Amino acid sequence: MNFLFELIVFFAVLYVFVALLALIFEDEVKAARERDPAAKGRFQIVLLYSGFHAIVFHRLSHLLWKMEIPFLPRVISQLARFLTGIEIHPGAQIGKGLFIDHGMGVVVGETTIIGENVTLFQGVTLGGTGKETGKRHPTIGNNVVVGTGAKVLGNIKIGDNSYIGANAVVIKDVPANATVVGVPGRVTKQDGKKMDISMDHIHVLDPVMQQIDELDKKIQDLENKLKEKIK
Repeated sequence: MNFLFELIVFFAVLYVFVALLALIFEDEVKAARERDPAAKGRFQIVLLYSGFHAIVFHRLSHLLWKMEIPFLPRVISQLARFLTGIEIHPGAQIGKGLFIDHGMGVVVGETTIIGENVTLFQGVTLGGTGKETGKRHPTIGNNVVVGTGAKVLGNIKIGDNSYIGANAVVIKDVPANATVVGVPGRVTKQDGKKMDISMDHIHVLDPVMQQIDELDKKIQDLENKLKEKIK
């Protein structure tokens, strides 16, 4: 009977704790529900999503970092790394609505600034080049999507509503409403429109393929003209 009572108390406390976290991190829970079709509810997100856990740990470590408390913020960030596979330096500044999908291998450097409603996929690095001091990590605008394995390096700015393609390596500023693909990253306009937060990866424009298609068309035109002359 005592065991049953203790079990009921445990689940009651757990329910209150999860509900409180969901309320405090309402923007992050909402972001996960909107951008991940596998998300079934806020309790699942709070209990099971490592990306969400990493953000919770970071909010605490960043608060302590701003209070200039030594050592402890890094302890918390390293604990978060151990538990989630996501490394976020306590000094990084992160806006509301961040969604880290899966997240294993994500690294966010000390002077990184992340805007609101940003999405990071697994293997993303927001890091430095090893040459700078001071502000040495990227500034990510609002509503930016950074694809799997992408590396955004150095004190550069990524404009609002931009999309960084999977495995791209970006070392230069990116304008707003742009898509970047390739190594090194090449910029192509997404028709000057805001990147759809639904993250339609299939229809991302590839500037290299666009150039190849244009060259292919020119070659076809030349071949047709040559055939006409031969006739």
